[in-house]
This record gives sequence, C-alpha cells and structure tokens, in this order.
Amino acid sequence: MQAVKIAENIYWVGAIDWSMRSFHGYATSRGSTYNAYLILDDKITLIDTVKEPFKEELLARISSVIDPSSIDVIVSSHVEPDHSGSLPFMMEHCPKATIYTSFPQGLKGLTARYGMLRYEPVKAGDILKIGKHTLQFVPTPMLHWPDSMVTYCPEAKILFSNDAFGQHYATSQRFDDEVDRGVLFYEAKKYYANILMLYGMQAKKAMKALAPLDIQMIATGHGIIWRKNVQEILAAYQKWSSFELEDKAVVVFDSMWGTTESMAKTITEAFRDKGMPVSYYDIKKNEMSDIVADILTSKYLAVGSPTINNQMMPTIAGFLCYLKGLAPKNHKAFAFGSYGWGGQSIQQVDQELRIAGCEIAIPMIRVANKMTEKDEDAIRAAVQSL
Repeated sequence: MQAVKIAENIYWVGAIDWSMRSFHGYATSRGSTYNAYLILDDKITLIDTVKEPFKEELLARISSVIDPSSIDVIVSSHVEPDHSGSLPFMMEHCPKATIYTSFPQGLKGLTARYGMLRYEPVKAGDILKIGKHTLQFVPTPMLHWPDSMVTYCPEAKILFSNDAFGQHYATSQRFDDEVDRGVLFYEAKKYYANILMLYGMQAKKAMKALAPLDIQMIATGHGIIWRKNVQEILAAYQKWSSFELEDKAVVVFDSMWGTTESMAKTITEAFRDKGMPVSYYDIKKNEMSDIVADILTSKYLAVGSPTINNQMMPTIAGFLCYLKGLAPKNHKAFAFGSYGWGGQSIQQVDQELRIAGCEIAIPMIRVANKMTEKDEDAIRAAVQSL
C-alpha cells in the first residue's frame, strides 16, 4: 500500500475498489477508485479521504510517506461518504488536524453525518497558505451536491477536482497517459452523463469559475488523474455542459413477441439509411447507464414498448424514470410500440419523454399485432422526415 508521487511533495494516497459494480444504479463494470492526496509542506495537508471500508488502505498509503499524526489540515471537498467516510477514523489518527469544508453546506452536512469534529468553514475566495503551497477554495455547488467544492494549488498548477472530471475506473495506473485513451474518455463521458448531466447549468458555471486558472493537472476524486489530456477533458466538459448534441440517434426498446423489436430494427435501419450513426439497445441486455452515456451527445432518441396490463413494460418505465432524473436537454424524441388491443403503452412512453424534457419530433408510431410491409414503409418515411 504505497503512496504514488504525482508532483514534487504531492502524493496520491487513495484506495482502489476493484470489485464495485454498481453506484446508485449506475453500472460500474470497471470498478472505481476513491482518490485522496497528501501535500508535504509546513502544514501537512490531506485532500479528501476514502469510503469507510477502505480507511486502512488510506492510512497505509499515508504511512508510507509520513506519520499520519503529523497531518495539520484535511480538506473535505464533498460530504458524500465515498469521499468523507473515513474522516472520523482519520481524525483519531491525526489529533492536531483541522477539517476545511465549504460554508455553509459542507459544515452542515459533515456535522449532521459525523458530529462535532474540528471544522474550519471556507467560502469562495478563501486562501490557505500551508507553506510553499497555497490552496484556493472554489465552491462548485450542485456539482453534484450543494456542498461541493474544488481546491486549486497555483504553485503546482493542480486542480483537486473531487467529483468533477472523474470516472468510475479501477486501474493500477494513476495517469491518463498510462491507460487506453478511448476507454478513459468513454468512462469520463459515462460518469458525466449519469452523475452530472442533471447539473449541466451548474457545470457550466463551474467551468466559467475555473477558466482563469492555469491548470496543468486535474487530480480527480474518482478514477484517473489528468496530466496529458487536461485541455481535452476541459473542452469535453464545456461541450457537455452546453448541451451540444451530434447528429446521432439512439433506439431503446423492450419486446414481448418480437413486433416492437422488429419496429426497433426498422427504425435503426431507417436512421442508418439517412446517413446517421445510430445505436440499438435492447433494454433487457444493456445497462441503463451505458445507454445514457450514448444519449448524452445524441440528438435523436426513439423509445419503444409493447403494452402489458394496460402499461408499458416495467423495464422501459424504469429506464424513463432514470432518464427523467437526469433531465436531458435539446433531444428530439419519439415513442413507438406494438399492442394486441389496447396500446396504452405508446402514449405513456410519449408522455414520459415529454416530461423528461424531450421535444417530440414525430407522432408516436403504433403497430397492432404484427408489422406489415405498409407499417414498415410508414416507419421509414417517418424517420426520413426528421
């Protein structure tokens, strides 16, 4: 359990969660990390802790560099337990440490969760001199909790970004230039889509607040540290937080006896024939969080369900509930589906897409019983009209 040097007198001392496969319904097939950072200076500083079950790993990595009892400052960027869970444990081992947290939300949240520890609340513009290094605190409220903040060290030109720019990605490597670039950017996009999409306006404000800073490294709260592709991930966040979409389509469906599946295939082929990249997702065989990562930057969304017991399929209902919570913007969508006699599901899907904030691009497409050649021609014509 050795610390990893990321800059002069600055170390990664976090924990790797190789086995995590779900985070609040978000499928994490590559696990995650809980990143914490140690700065050696006149005031020895720990930035964030780790999820409580990994506290001994955190302590061991710190101990590979210094005696934990010499820590003077602990910066708590975010109250959520995957970052703050080891605070009480660390305070037992750091008897002279003071916890710096955002005011008022961080102070309120940490006190409610862990009781009266030694807190020092900070706000926008506050600066802490720890020796040769300076820490500048920048609140990033609702990115993705009210208490969230980031910390910038101008001497090292490092942004300690907590949840921003992170990924759920467990790896033995620590830096972006040591891992597969395609995998890394996919996991960063998936993370943004499933954790931060809802807070796009707040993310845009945060990007504006960070713009004046000379950032040469982004030390994230989860996943990989950015040192080579800093400008690329900043540009990606600028695009995602501006709700910029590409001419791509996503088709999501469930099916009972194959008719809605046939409709989904026809819709997919129609998008392809229109010259548009398209993704096809059977909800039974794909994770919602992977689908949402694709939806993040796709202009068109088609969602289909047959009718069962006067309702849409529960799988599609769950997906639409998940999507509504993320509040996508600027998407053009439509509902489709099949039925035997009632056909209520298609109207329900249409309504849920509207509530989610999608613009309905074409009227819902309904097929009774089995698709005919006429139905197929009508579906292709509808997609071509987009």
